[in-house]
Amino acid sequence: MLVRDAMSTVVLTIGPTHTLRQAARLMSARRIGAAVVHDPDTCGLGIITERDILDAVGSGLDPDRETTSAHTTTDVVFAAPAWTLEEAAEAMTHGGFRHLIVLDGDGPVGIVSVRDIIRCWAPARRCTPAAAAG
Repeated sequence: MLVRDAMSTVVLTIGPTHTLRQAARLMSARRIGAAVVHDPDTCGLGIITERDILDAVGSGLDPDRETTSAHTTTDVVFAAPAWTLEEAAEAMTHGGFRHLIVLDGDGPVGIVSVRDIIRCWAPARRCTPAAAAG
């Protein structure tokens, strides 16, 4: 099974100046666990996850003042839609993270999470495209 079969096609893209609260609201409304952060000044893509936001708020930072730029992972491992789920799982295990941005051509086309992979591998469930899973 391939990443394209499991990935969520709901890709929330936000900017580096969004506050953590804004990011959390947008992610919560879409029921997703990660957002792509696009910084037009650097033309780079990063990722912010629910865990990044939780860690910041849990350490006492103000979610209305902290911006995503300070909490974005910019050293990102990207997946290709044609990767196998085993390749994606290996990248996640090796890197210690739970989400991969899926790139095809010039931009993100999806995000695959550990949850997406487990859903596909679970014997009692059949993998269906994860349009809204996170």
